[in-house]
Formats: sequence, C-alpha cells, structure tokens
Amino acid sequence: MDRKKEGCDGSAPITIAPGIVILDLALYLPRVKTLVLGDLHIGYEDSLIESGVLIPRFQTQGIIDRITRILDSLPGPVSLAVINGDLKHEFGRISSQEWKGIGQVLDLLAQRCGKVVVVKGNHDVMLGPVADKRQVEVVPDVRFGGILIAHGDQIPALEGIKTVIIGHEHPAVILRQGARIERFKCFLKGTFKSRTLIAMPSFQLSTEGTDILREPLLSPFLEGDLSRFEVFIVEDKVYHFGTVAKLSKLS
Repeated sequence: MDRKKEGCDGSAPITIAPGIVILDLALYLPRVKTLVLGDLHIGYEDSLIESGVLIPRFQTQGIIDRITRILDSLPGPVSLAVINGDLKHEFGRISSQEWKGIGQVLDLLAQRCGKVVVVKGNHDVMLGPVADKRQVEVVPDVRFGGILIAHGDQIPALEGIKTVIIGHEHPAVILRQGARIERFKCFLKGTFKSRTLIAMPSFQLSTEGTDILREPLLSPFLEGDLSRFEVFIVEDKVYHFGTVAKLSKLS
C-alpha cells in the first residue's frame, strides 16, 4: 500500500467522526471514555476443527494481546467497554473453548475497565450463562446522546440519533498489486438515513472478513449504494483509502 500511513502506532489516531477515534480494530469515544470492540466470535476455531479444518488454537490469546495493546495505548482508564455483538460464535450451544475464552476476555476487560456490557448479536443466542457468571450485562444497544452502538443485524429505533456504530458485517477489501492479492480488514464510514454510519471490522483474528467490493453484504444498514463510503484499512497502521468508488478503481 502506498497511501500515507495514519493510525495509532506511533502516529496520531484517526478521528473517523466527531468524538470517535479508530484504535487498531476498535473504536474509542474519549468524551465518555468508552472502548468499542466488535464481533470477537470466540469459539470459531473449534467450529472449524469440528468441520475437519485443522488449525492451531491461538485466537483467544491473540485477542487478549491485541486488546491489551489498545488499552495500554490510552492515556487513562476506560470507563466502559462495549462488545458490539457476536462475542461467541456457536448459535445453539456454548462450546468448551467459548466458556474458557469468553471468560478470559471478560476478565481482562473487567480488570482494566470500569464496566463491561455486551450488545447482543445474532450469534449470542446462548450467551446468557457465560455473561451471568461474570456479571456482565447483555443489552440490545448502547446510546450516548446522539451516538448509537448496535450490532447491525437489524435496525433499531433511530429517533434522536446522529451517529450509528455497527458490527455484524465484518468489512474488508481485497487489494491487488501485480500478482499479489491481499485482503484487509477495514472500517467504513458513510450515511444511513441522513445519519453518520460507521461499520466496524471484526475483532476475530482467524479471518479477514467480507470483501465489500465483490461479496454480498448482510447488514440492512448497508443495503444501498456504498460508493461514497470512506474506507479505513487496518494493517500495521490505519490507512485512509478514500471512497469505495476510488478504491474500486485501484483493485
């Protein structure tokens, strides 16, 4: 990538919208000292292994290490950590990896943040027992004045909301340079019904996500024309790649 590097490792963080900063794969709201993480999908590795795909189990430790680096980069304590849906992967049960991994992640956040809440995602059908054990509240969404944090699999009431932060979609882009092809996680910023809309990448580290330029999208928030949405790719740093329309010409 030959665009100017911007990000949170040794350079100024990017303010993607007023009062909202990109920190690696997370968002931070300085005014309310809130960290937002999306789509951890803990248990995904067990699902792959059960289907016959043999991969090493590194996801949970990788998530913990990455969250720790983000927390260490902040100037002060976090008042609230929000997991924006799909903390777990399996729909109909709680696997042993999910029990252990979710507990480790929630314990880390509880130690480092004043409060932890989970926005219920479409994969979180059976999350209750794990959340109850850690005394973590599961909520339909989180609202700070004009900011709404919702998973993104359905559209909640938007009265009084100016900015919407969603997960669910796992946005990514595929870039080509000669014979080299790579997929990168990214943030998207655009509008939805005259409101600012931010789609977060997945914090699940085993996959890169859905290529927004070529693959069908899931969220009802992203059903329209995305050509004017801005793309922020997360790699060693955060790279602002302009609009989807411009990026389509590069890829």
